[in-house]
Amino acid sequence: MPVDLSVIEGNYFKDLLDQPKALQDTADGLDSSKPLTTLAGRLRQGKFRSVVLTGMGSSFHGLNPLLLQLTEARIPVSLAETSELIYYRRTLLDPKSLVVAVSQSGRSAEIIRLLEINRGRSPIIAVTNTADSPLARRSEAAVLTHAGEEISVSCKTYVSTLLALKFLGDQLCDVPLTRARKELMSAVSPVAHYLAAWKQNVKQMLGKLHGIRQLFLAGRGPSLAAVGTGALILKESTQFPSEGMSSAAFRHGPFEMLSPETFVLIFAGPAKTQSLNKRLFDDVRQRDGRAEYVDQLAAGSPFAIPRVSPSLLPIIEILPVQMLTLALAAMTGRQPGQFRFATKITSTE
Repeated sequence: MPVDLSVIEGNYFKDLLDQPKALQDTADGLDSSKPLTTLAGRLRQGKFRSVVLTGMGSSFHGLNPLLLQLTEARIPVSLAETSELIYYRRTLLDPKSLVVAVSQSGRSAEIIRLLEINRGRSPIIAVTNTADSPLARRSEAAVLTHAGEEISVSCKTYVSTLLALKFLGDQLCDVPLTRARKELMSAVSPVAHYLAAWKQNVKQMLGKLHGIRQLFLAGRGPSLAAVGTGALILKESTQFPSEGMSSAAFRHGPFEMLSPETFVLIFAGPAKTQSLNKRLFDDVRQRDGRAEYVDQLAAGSPFAIPRVSPSLLPIIEILPVQMLTLALAAMTGRQPGQFRFATKITSTE
């Protein structure tokens, strides 16, 4: 029986299709500021002992690529959920630590608590979509996204945040501004190209999802951004049980759950670990699990993503997951991205 796709065309759907504009506007607005340049210079001069990356939800998962970029540059760095940082890892907050705090609203409960606790401790670089938020106003420097208003589940603010974090990483690692901006601009067209085929992609996915009861996402390295955020938005936008983890972790337990009712979305990711991810894909299918592979080669598949530079791959990888949210919602005849219990800004710890 044909599925009526008109049910999915609500506010969340509109925000999804608005992502190329959000990326373009964010890229146009990114520029070095004196406070940011000063903090980046102090970091490169060894004035900070470490960088602490923090956020919640998709803002937390989206920090994985920056974590790896700074690690590759031999900059001591740690990643902590803000909820853990403010209660169990407070010793990281001192004048020798540079904090990068990410929050799309800039006023979630944990971020407000962090600002209260951190008074006089660590300098903070804010990454937010809200210029007049407490986070932006009370930080030493701010990198702003320009995604516009977002009605429900994070999508255009998320990809814009990934773009802003790539910009920030380049600034901290002393990448020339002209080169950095050129690369960031190159993300817009591939996203627009993929989303232009949304209806075809969703229809193809519908045939692959019938009868599934468990859904896993797995990947390695920078793909952990899409893995973590993907599982989050699947649950939030469609109420479908989903779990994200590293490809290695999937073999340590969930592998035993494989059946024709189990769907595993595996991200090829960077070349360094593609062979390991491909082996997991083959092993899942050989054991009667249902698996799909997100890569830049599988032409004609809704899980094939456009070619981009490796540093922009996390932005593109989330797109097939977003299409999955539409397909799952269409299967159940509900509009995706409508909150029942949660709110756009989490105000309760």
